[in-house]
Amino acid sequence: MKLQRARTRGAAGAGRGAGGTARRVLAAQAALTGGLALALFAWLYPSLMREVRIWRMTGGFRAGHRYP
Repeated sequence: MKLQRARTRGAAGAGRGAGGTARRVLAAQAALTGGLALALFAWLYPSLMREVRIWRMTGGFRAGHRYP
């Protein structure tokens, strides 16, 4: 015997395409968030590299208690 899935409607009475639209909105939000995170990283990258260079010049992990 073959079972058929019951078609259910959402709370707002949305039709068949509601799941696809929600997925598209979620994908757009994820793309926007990822793009903003990438832009922020690209904007901060030069200053992060400068801080790493200063940290390495002062001894990094090996400096221990020499620098407060």
